[in-house]
Amino acid sequence: NDFIEVFEDKVIQPDGKDGEYATVQMKAGVCVLPIDDEGNVYLTKQFRYSLGADSLETPCGAIEDEEPLEAAKREVKEELGIEAEEWISLGTAETDTSIVRSKAHFFLARKLKFTETEREGTEAMKPVKMNFDEAVEKVLNGEIRHALSCVLILKAKLLKDKKDF
Repeated sequence: NDFIEVFEDKVIQPDGKDGEYATVQMKAGVCVLPIDDEGNVYLTKQFRYSLGADSLETPCGAIEDEEPLEAAKREVKEELGIEAEEWISLGTAETDTSIVRSKAHFFLARKLKFTETEREGTEAMKPVKMNFDEAVEKVLNGEIRHALSCVLILKAKLLKDKKDF
């Protein structure tokens, strides 16, 4: 698979016994929260095969042979047809530190311009526009469950509370 690699290592466990430990290496990725001048955010709703259900998420995707910011710009353009004049990095997170190595880079996109999407053939999604505070509420009440989207939206909320973005 182009996105994951599985490793099984022989280890000595904390109790001194021999053991095995499996890890999964995934491509690093980006997550973007586009927000317009009126305080609306732009998310995607798409069917996720692993869940067997639709998922409401920020635009996210893998980093190819590019810098994280370039990947963020590409993903938000592909998925939502959005270009932005202002980009704010909101740091990184690991998706699951117990067995998965996959860093996610978070970005806030502002001063938006809307163009045509450039979705890949594997992507079927619906754009969703809502007020930023509504998105925060959807994270808190469990309607937005995609972990990286939750982290990004809550990081943006903390930034907004510290200063007006």
